[in-house]
Amino acid sequence: MGLFSAGIAAGLVFFVAAAPVVVNASSGHAPGRWGGADLSVRVAASPRVAQPGQWLSYEVKVRNAGPGEAVLPVLTIRLPAEVDIAAVNVASCRPGASRNEVVCPSPTDIAAGGSGAVTVLGVVRAGARGPLRASAGLSSEVVDGNEADNRAEVVTRVDEGADLAVRLSPSARSAEPGERFTVKATVRNRGPRVVRDAHVYFTENGARFVSAQGARCAARHDQVGCALEPIKSGARGTFSVVFRMPRGRAAEVGTEATVYSTHVGDRRPANNQARMRVSMRHG
Repeated sequence: MGLFSAGIAAGLVFFVAAAPVVVNASSGHAPGRWGGADLSVRVAASPRVAQPGQWLSYEVKVRNAGPGEAVLPVLTIRLPAEVDIAAVNVASCRPGASRNEVVCPSPTDIAAGGSGAVTVLGVVRAGARGPLRASAGLSSEVVDGNEADNRAEVVTRVDEGADLAVRLSPSARSAEPGERFTVKATVRNRGPRVVRDAHVYFTENGARFVSAQGARCAARHDQVGCALEPIKSGARGTFSVVFRMPRGRAAEVGTEATVYSTHVGDRRPANNQARMRVSMRHG
């Protein structure tokens, strides 16, 4: 997540990928050879330690070791209840019987040596405690003599993360057109983790960014992104941002601030935002 990034809303969203669920690969076996199909599946999670409120990606790899074709195999992926699915990178996948189940049927038989992969992207719920257990299973209409590797599971630990909160304090409740006013931002880390990459971004809402002190800030597309120094557990970080009132007849201007970390999760996101308004004063 960059300085001006916005998250993808949680929900099941499928988008078209260039490859089908399983991609045939060249092999020494002739297509249509009689015999069982030895299907196998593997699943891996990234990152290896999940963070509350952050992204978690599952990559599922499948393979047919032959010697025969796998007839219309179906891959079923089950994610933990504490993970909200955001996207799946294969168009033929669809929602399963339960909320966190994804079913990926192959549109064709898969020759010996065929392999492929599916990636499921999710967001870890803020209240997740873990461990998070995800599984994948592969089935086919052909008898599999080795069913032990038709199912795989991955267990992911959930880190405690941190509890970041932001407050805004304007230097004045009103200002004249073109006049500058300062907004003090206080970011508190209630822990337990140290946050080394805290960012605060503002939406200008009529106010115009001028400068900042105590943080590295930059403005783009009506947003101001600020990178803070590391904040220890139980500590606070403060900085100030100078805005200018527009030269117009607006009744008031305002700004909304959101604090986040790209690497440390937050179990209490409700206090990650703060708002303030300054009235327009006409002399």
